Amino acid sequence: MFLQLLISGLSFGSLYALIAIAMVIIYKTSEVPNFGQGEMAMISTFVAYALLESYGYSFAISFIGALIFAAALGVFLEFVFLRRAKDPNTLNLILITLGFEMVLYGLAGWKWGADQRDLRFPVSDFDIVNLGSAVISYLNIATLLITLILMFVLFLFFKYTKVGIAMKATQQNAVAARINGIRTNRILSITWALSSVIGCVAGILLAPIATLDPNLMLEPLLKGFASAVLGGMTSLVGAALGGYMLGIIENLFGGYVSIEFKSVVAFMTIVLVLCFKPSGLFARHYVRRV
Repeated sequence: MFLQLLISGLSFGSLYALIAIAMVIIYKTSEVPNFGQGEMAMISTFVAYALLESYGYSFAISFIGALIFAAALGVFLEFVFLRRAKDPNTLNLILITLGFEMVLYGLAGWKWGADQRDLRFPVSDFDIVNLGSAVISYLNIATLLITLILMFVLFLFFKYTKVGIAMKATQQNAVAARINGIRTNRILSITWALSSVIGCVAGILLAPIATLDPNLMLEPLLKGFASAVLGGMTSLVGAALGGYMLGIIENLFGGYVSIEFKSVVAFMTIVLVLCFKPSGLFARHYVRRV
């Protein structure tokens, strides 16, 4: 039983890790948690569904089309709303992301309704591989592999590409980056686009496991946020590890304690971490002196 819970926890933890990384990328740049992340991923997943089912495109084309839409959506939010905010303090920007979340939620409900749909995925959740006393589905294997590959690509992107290095410079000190010739506004747009794309991947991986409806990302967003808080809102590696830790912990809790209170683990994680280690388990804690 333990091995089965561990495998399932790693699979769901991969999705939490992706959402956490997407949120941390934004937070490191602007110190604003994007609470519209879930609905951006949800509506991008609906775009993939529409391309696949309504227009008859292949899964690969539908997937790429959804990623392009997600990137454009991230740029749209940053360029149209956040950049033009009259008083761009943190609270106002958070409220903007919350408002954008509700707009997207209402738009999805108006366009596709509340009916639950199945997103056809090339890999089945019913074909399984036996691992001793446990089993793992091909879809869970694909989720783990895609997540790890994406994380590795992100590591290479931030370490070796000019855009990635410019993003890190902007995150560390936007004024100094601007003085050194980095177009910080453009970098911010790219950051929001990248974050939205990562969220879209999480949504498309989640939809075949769950069901596609406007509530698809409601709970995963909260758990992704909890993962980011657990690992550290300023650490990409910490956010990823936090996602896997939360996935395993909540699965073990559901298996050995109570399945009804499984979702409570994420909220208790936020409370405990903020009380005892506000910077997260894997991020440095900075104290500002005035």
